[in-house]
Amino acid sequence: MTPPEPGETRTAGRSQQTATLAEIAREAGVSAPTVSKVLNGRADVAPATRSRVEDLLRAHGYRRRRAEASRSPLIDLVFHELESAWAMEVIRGVENVARDAGLSVVLSESAGRLTPGRTWADQVAARRPHGVILVLSGLDESQRALLNSRSIPFVVMDPAGDPGADVPSIGATNWQGGLAATRHLVDLGHTRIGAISGPSRMMCSRARIDGYRAALETAGLPVDPELIVAGDFHHEAGYRCGLDLLRRPDRPTAVFAGNDLQALGLYEAARELGLRIPEDLSVVGFDDLPVAPWVGPPLTTVRQPLMEMAEAAAKLVLDLGREEGTPAATRVELATSLVVRSSTAVAGS
Repeated sequence: MTPPEPGETRTAGRSQQTATLAEIAREAGVSAPTVSKVLNGRADVAPATRSRVEDLLRAHGYRRRRAEASRSPLIDLVFHELESAWAMEVIRGVENVARDAGLSVVLSESAGRLTPGRTWADQVAARRPHGVILVLSGLDESQRALLNSRSIPFVVMDPAGDPGADVPSIGATNWQGGLAATRHLVDLGHTRIGAISGPSRMMCSRARIDGYRAALETAGLPVDPELIVAGDFHHEAGYRCGLDLLRRPDRPTAVFAGNDLQALGLYEAARELGLRIPEDLSVVGFDDLPVAPWVGPPLTTVRQPLMEMAEAAAKLVLDLGREEGTPAATRVELATSLVVRSSTAVAGS
């Protein structure tokens, strides 16, 4: 029997028998060099072939050791969309940790998809980074299997959906933030409060609107579906949805904008319609982007600790890649907090 390839170890898998790479190649219907390419993370293997070989390698107990010396000095940072100040806060946080660890950051974007493209995992396997951080994204089953087989750890930050019990993740208390934003408006005497949501497919968006609903219900106020409009977390959506809400004869006197970018779009819609903030309309955002204190008037918002979340994700992915074992906490939510500025006022003031 031939020994395992360098950098590989053979453990007890689903099959109690061990097999040479040549035997695995025959079982997979490929050549031994192809099996070696899969073991070594080469990108020049067809996805279907790679999947078939990976399955057999796992069945026969082959698994790459977590040898830090074999990794590239990189962290892969993957964004759902890379186009706003929100993303810059995340990049700064990951860079802070990477710099201290002597690593560089590779940026990529999934162009609005909730999982990266088909060739992305092959490219990452070939790079062999210290870890992968996915922002508002996730991995499909084959991508997760490939990274696991290469012992490349990954963490999801602000997951779009339920990442699964075994997927390390860093998030924020979005429900509590939506509750605090809306409760603040209720405490100011507003009874007709609108909301601009983010995409319904994103868990953070649903949680914020659920918090908004809970605040109204606990205050004994009706939840009017007509006052909840669907946005997409972009400035243009805030403007468009703001016009929709504010042109109504029974318009809301306050709006929870879902995030700061939509709040800024709502500001524009209010100005266009001759409404003053906060005299005629109170506005609350979410995120507390660096621009929030500098707009006119300064924006009341829920602070989401984006930089701290990114730093926590980077530290976690590096901890997962070390030999000592799995960290105690692999699913973490950081606290949000309400920051009151000048965009909210007592109803009718």
